[in-house]
Amino acid sequence: MKQFRGSQWWRSIPSHGIALAAGIALAMSFAPSRTQLVRLKLAPQGPANEFHRALQTVMTQMNAGMCITPSADADRDFARAMIPHHQGAVEMAKLELLFGNDPHLRRLAQGMVVEQSQEIVLMRSILASSSTMPDTSVNP
Repeated sequence: MKQFRGSQWWRSIPSHGIALAAGIALAMSFAPSRTQLVRLKLAPQGPANEFHRALQTVMTQMNAGMCITPSADADRDFARAMIPHHQGAVEMAKLELLFGNDPHLRRLAQGMVVEQSQEIVLMRSILASSSTMPDTSVNP
């Protein structure tokens, strides 16, 4: 068996382990207070907070709805994924109309509600009328 320089090399392993554990414990003790400060700085107040909570909910629902089970039909999959995407856009536009003040963005949001809603109806009708598609149910 090969000899290591210094017969006490094994003593450094526990001391390094203790130093590592102490460093981790120290870092963890400071992390919560720092995280809480960052959250307090970033958290909007009043109606803005309500807007951001609603926006987060809409985006979460939209993203979940876009996660479809793939089929063998790219057209069908496209429409099934785009319906929740467009519905999310409609809901976000409605939030802009409810909370926003910029006249340009409000006008854009109004157009989005109308146009994206029409596109949702069109995609649903295409899915429902397609005889080549094995399953006509839609998961928006």
